[in-house]
Amino acid sequence: MSQVPATPPPPPPGPSPPPAAAPPKPEPVRAKDLAAKISAKFPGVKADYLREKRLKVTTSAAAIKDLAVFARDSLGFDHLSTVSGVDWIAKNELEVIYFVGSLAPGWADFVLCLSERIPRDSPVVPTLVEVWTGADYHERETHEMFGINFQGHPNQAHILLPEDWNDLPPLRKDYISPGR
Repeated sequence: MSQVPATPPPPPPGPSPPPAAAPPKPEPVRAKDLAAKISAKFPGVKADYLREKRLKVTTSAAAIKDLAVFARDSLGFDHLSTVSGVDWIAKNELEVIYFVGSLAPGWADFVLCLSERIPRDSPVVPTLVEVWTGADYHERETHEMFGINFQGHPNQAHILLPEDWNDLPPLRKDYISPGR
């Protein structure tokens, strides 16, 4: 016959110990330093947000390529993770956001977001394929889903939608699915 281990006695009555204080959030020092370097080189660039592991900056379409080259060559952001779009329909703008990273020691967890806003009725931006070759597929997808034309891109053919698609890009907010 096996014995069942005894359960420990309940804690004595009395006030419970105070909860441990949460450790303070680290300052976004890296992001502040990067924002300072970027704004020193590009005074028109706006830092949209700074976090411990993320910095988002917005510039014009005319300056995005220069900013990308600076981020790659001077700041060490050696690869592109993805490209995304945002439809700001109320402002009549589209936004392109490049998420870039670095494999340098101490930076692998940090994401730099390079952003540009353009009018919805003339959505043309320069391609960044020459800066990061990984932009190729992501720019094609953003072109297809938001209707943003990447000037100088080597191939903006459809990859997800049918070749004969002639409706609004499906991720624009004014697109209405035929089944709705």
